[in-house]
Amino acid sequence: MSAAPPTDSLLLHPLSDFYLTAGRPLPRHRAVSADEIPEPEQTLLVHDRDMTSTLEQFHGSLIHLEVVSLEIRGNRLHRQVVLSLDTTGAAVEFGAIRVHLDRFAEPWRSEIVASRRPLGGILNASGQPYLSRPSAFLEVDADEFLCGALRLPSPIRLYGRQNTLRTPAGLEIAEIIEILPPGRRA
Repeated sequence: MSAAPPTDSLLLHPLSDFYLTAGRPLPRHRAVSADEIPEPEQTLLVHDRDMTSTLEQFHGSLIHLEVVSLEIRGNRLHRQVVLSLDTTGAAVEFGAIRVHLDRFAEPWRSEIVASRRPLGGILNASGQPYLSRPSAFLEVDADEFLCGALRLPSPIRLYGRQNTLRTPAGLEIAEIIEILPPGRRA
């Protein structure tokens, strides 16, 4: 896999924003087709559903949110998180997200800002209709930061997706990068 050019930050948006702010070089990455993603990552990434319920069903466990970083700029919440299993504490996803808070009514907006539950869980509980539309599938070489977040002992190739959640009218709710640890099963 070749190194991504320094200007290739759109493919990793919004994760690239966090890297640029921290002064870290982007990890090596490239867009891949859905067919290039190995199992079980392919089953977990190639769909139009939210990742929270997909991961909970796959692993047979509820998931909790661990905040890596959080910032609110105007009506947008920017955060990096790790989703971990309630049963074992194993990390099952690293995510970078930008949420459009003005698309949510109370009390859901406050719950999103509190960052105690994954966005997918909040959306599903709220009954607010939304569409999940992956726009790219990714191959990413885990750097030191991603290894630390996902509790990986050494760098390894990971797979993920760039996803956008929208209202049925087409308004963006959130832009997300979702990266999975390697082939972990419950």
